[in-house]
Amino acid sequence: MPQKKPLKLTGRIWLETEDGPVLGSGRVELLERIQQSGSLRQAALQMKMSYKQAWDMIKHMNEQLGGPVIVAQRGGKGGGNTIVTENGLKAIVLFHSCQKLFHDFLKDNQPKS
Repeated sequence: MPQKKPLKLTGRIWLETEDGPVLGSGRVELLERIQQSGSLRQAALQMKMSYKQAWDMIKHMNEQLGGPVIVAQRGGKGGGNTIVTENGLKAIVLFHSCQKLFHDFLKDNQPKS
């Protein structure tokens, strides 16, 4: 007879409005990669997504969070640069705070074997 395997409570968290997801692990990772690389295009490549898909995610966050989460500066001697705005940094912190609360909840509420 097969041995009974214990159940485990798990899940993912994202923040959304009635218009759909605004912040989740993928969108926050995108912002963090932009912050590290200074480039939306580079962040999209690192995440194996198209530039259009990345830009659409950024555009949606901008609309739902009440302002830009990144600012792109074009061209120049060394090329362009993209920075994560204060609004974007707040979104990252908010998501990680919510995610920690969620993981603490999961840890504290695992089913008894």
